[in-house]
Amino acid sequence: MLGVRDVRFAYRKGAEELFGGLTHDFAPGRVTALTGASGRGKSTLLYLVGLLLTPTGGQVLLDGEPVSEASDAVRAAVRARRVGFVFQDSELDPSRRVIDSVLEPALYAGHLREDKLQRARALLEQFGLGHRADHRPGQVSGGQAQRLAVCRALLLEPDIVLADEPTGNLDRDNAALVLGALVDVARGQGATVVIATHDPFVIAQADEVVQL
Repeated sequence: MLGVRDVRFAYRKGAEELFGGLTHDFAPGRVTALTGASGRGKSTLLYLVGLLLTPTGGQVLLDGEPVSEASDAVRAAVRARRVGFVFQDSELDPSRRVIDSVLEPALYAGHLREDKLQRARALLEQFGLGHRADHRPGQVSGGQAQRLAVCRALLLEPDIVLADEPTGNLDRDNAALVLGALVDVARGQGATVVIATHDPFVIAQADEVVQL
């Protein structure tokens, strides 16, 4: 179970705090959409529950433990083993081949590249990108890069998937493909899926909507 308790956050001392003491549980097996106007903290909340930021106040809980208070090493290990993150701008290394970018989480988590290569290629095929495996990120479109980011996030079958505007650069057909995969991960594999979005298409298919 992933949750927040009385969470607040400010990017610098004296700045306006976000969330006002938010308490919420993100249920396994469900897709939660985070919505709200720009500047309300949708992406920031993803970074907090993904342990990339530390709350100014309150706690992020994982399986009942205040994991936001853990050491950097513990937080990094949790991210590597349990969290798949789809960043809004894809965050693909321009110097590496597409297949290597997809395999990156496996290396961080201590897996051998060869052990996950078949799954990486299967994900690329699922998202219509098998023919791009040996290309560089600069040789693919923005929409393809976003689908690649989803492949990378799903590589290790994480039990938490956090996605920041995953359909923002996609046409409706590809948005349906990506959202369908995230819904399958939640409902089929029991993962906790949290999506920051302003896309009505995503919001309509979410199991739960959190308005920030």
